[in-house]
Amino acid sequence: MNYVDGFVVAVPTANRDRYLRHAQAAAAVFKEHGALAVVECWGDDVPEGKLTSFPMAVQRKDDETVVFSWITWPSRAARDEGMKRAMADPRLQPETNPMPFDGKRLIYGGFEVIVSA
Repeated sequence: MNYVDGFVVAVPTANRDRYLRHAQAAAAVFKEHGALAVVECWGDDVPEGKLTSFPMAVQRKDDETVVFSWITWPSRAARDEGMKRAMADPRLQPETNPMPFDGKRLIYGGFEVIVSA
């Protein structure tokens, strides 16, 4: 069964176009290194919660938008090797493709797919 890396981050709303270019460049690199798919979603209906929420989790500011994204890999082993190669790829280095958001508030994790319908 596939393996998924998931991400949630707050991006300054004014940086939407910069983020799109950043994400498109990164997606190409991840796919070259074995990813099956890369999906980036710009928040459109992301409510504030009382106890938990995406905005609370990433400490979203008033001038930011929550982005939810994921990378699908064939397996955990493919992800481990592909992510290692992608992170070493010069096209993903900060000098080449700087992150248009505060990376300290990026939430990420790897997940084993247990249901896919």
